[in-house]
Amino acid sequence: MKLTLHIWRQQKRSTAADFKQDGRMVRYELDGVSPDMSFLEMLDVLNEQLIKKGEEPVVFDHDCREGICGSCSLMIDGEPHGPQSGTTTCQLHMRSFRDGAEIWIEPWRAKAFPVVKDLMVDRSAFDRVVQAGAFISVNTGAPQDANAIPVPKADADRAFDAATCIGCGACVAACKNASAMLFVGAKVSHFMHLPQGRVERETRARNLVAAMDKEGFGNCTNQNECEAACPKEIPVRVIAEMNREFLRAKAVEEPPSGKRVGGDG
Repeated sequence: MKLTLHIWRQQKRSTAADFKQDGRMVRYELDGVSPDMSFLEMLDVLNEQLIKKGEEPVVFDHDCREGICGSCSLMIDGEPHGPQSGTTTCQLHMRSFRDGAEIWIEPWRAKAFPVVKDLMVDRSAFDRVVQAGAFISVNTGAPQDANAIPVPKADADRAFDAATCIGCGACVAACKNASAMLFVGAKVSHFMHLPQGRVERETRARNLVAAMDKEGFGNCTNQNECEAACPKEIPVRVIAEMNREFLRAKAVEEPPSGKRVGGDG
């Protein structure tokens, strides 16, 4: 395969105020690409050629290359992770493109994800959101047998659907408001359906939403681009569950007087 690549090259780290600064699209011609290569392997071949020419290779993020870590965050032809639905960039193969195609490759475009260099972005905002409460901190006792706590299958399925989130940020990149509500909703939904997670349900919902707002992510306007772009196909149902959990948490929140208001719901 012969390809024409248009790749965003940026030397200087961007800021939240200007996340498109000091960068430009650079054109590369690449020949001899196997249809069986993954998209990242194709970029490896390009970088090998650039290094042989004495040019600086293209910087992009990757780790497991198994569709698990979520680090292969690339906007390909205007779509997060490329044209194939339910697929991460590392598992996208070049047979998804025609011979002679022109491919446009950019980093995520969100103020909360500043560009570090070229195609690599800083997604540590997600880490800080998780640190705000996407975990179980209470002592649940010694490990129990798998069947010791009955969990209805419907609840287990919903929890598992949410737990598949890999935190890649495609939902943010696809949203016109750079909203992280699908990501945060997945963290809330993961725990709300399991008995171990319900102990901290009020503080979790409040803390995660507060952290999301603090990082500068936008709001959801119900266009469902996030669901379409998610490589793990997490449903937008988790956003509704997050909103419900947050409203519930605010209803039972203790006022400054210390007197609890609302019911247990």
